[in-house]
Amino acid sequence: MTPLIESEEHKSLRTAVSTLGKRYGRDYITRAITEGRHPTELWLEAGKLGYLGVNLPEEYGGGGGGIVELSIVLEELGTAGAPLLMLIVSPAICGTVIARFGTEDQKRTWLPGIADGTRTMAFGITEPDAGSNSHRITTTARRDGNDWLLTGRKVFVSGVDQADATLIVGRTEDARTGRLKPCLFIVPRDADGFTRNRIDMEVNAAEKQFELVLDDVRLPADALVGDEDAGLLQLFAGLNPERIMTAAFAIGMGRYALGRAVEYARERTVWNVPIGAHQAIAHPLAQAHIDLELAKLMMRKAALLYDAGDDIGAGEAANMAKYAAGEACVKAVDQAVHTLGGNGLTREFGLASLITGSRVARIAPVSREMILNYISHQTLGLPKSY
Repeated sequence: MTPLIESEEHKSLRTAVSTLGKRYGRDYITRAITEGRHPTELWLEAGKLGYLGVNLPEEYGGGGGGIVELSIVLEELGTAGAPLLMLIVSPAICGTVIARFGTEDQKRTWLPGIADGTRTMAFGITEPDAGSNSHRITTTARRDGNDWLLTGRKVFVSGVDQADATLIVGRTEDARTGRLKPCLFIVPRDADGFTRNRIDMEVNAAEKQFELVLDDVRLPADALVGDEDAGLLQLFAGLNPERIMTAAFAIGMGRYALGRAVEYARERTVWNVPIGAHQAIAHPLAQAHIDLELAKLMMRKAALLYDAGDDIGAGEAANMAKYAAGEACVKAVDQAVHTLGGNGLTREFGLASLITGSRVARIAPVSREMILNYISHQTLGLPKSY
């Protein structure tokens, strides 16, 4: 059996998560957004059932699986209309980094809570003037005795208001070369000098976006995650799962929109036949399904490579999966709305809000243009344009 053919265990996981997601559904998420609250009930139940920590080590309360399993969870919740954005951030990025590189104390402090949903972590990397260029990150950490002092700004950080701590990407000075190198720090939400400001977004989501300000935030020595000299490796250990899980988020959203459109096309009758009988309706929906399935295959390849420890291969595949899924999601949502016509813009069918939401998969956490840059010079060997 090839890895592309899902095991019975994975099929069972899909079925179980789908059942949970459908029990909550799109209406639940919409209510949470309208009421300005987090989907706490779904989050905690998913944690109790073991879905949030399916990728984390068993000895710390996780399921002992990998990103393959976690991507299945997010995809199926999204397909049910109830995606959880913080799955990308807390267990996929932060949980993975701590599980791979954290100290024993960090693992025991954070991983059980991340696994069962009682604790969450946010992830801060993007800065106002750095954008996609992680080499221009200006958040710096300097030693002060045995402590660290962290100063800088971060933007577009998801879920900080619900997170117990934020994993911050900063830079420290290499004592040998004087050059700045990336490092990761766990910053508690109540740390002195650590403030947040909500960014006013037009994208409707339960998880809000924030700007963070770190003004000489004093952290103990054990706030540093992993080896100070291996920051870049540790950073990409979190960024590859982020791209894979973003693909899962996009594929789930696309599948949800496509499902609503197919249901409508079967039932909506004009001139005595369902509109889905007309090729002008049927073919674009079929194309959307094909694109989503192709993106899903690349996502699975990326997850398998990552779980197998092939960070270089996973980096290429994760970027391609994120690109393909973002494009497929936008096209599926657009075609779904178009299939429903005026009904596609009503609150009753819940598709219009996905028009803006789906474009996030093209933009975050890395733009499609930067992915094309990566593939052109890393995979194809073409010269850099920047």
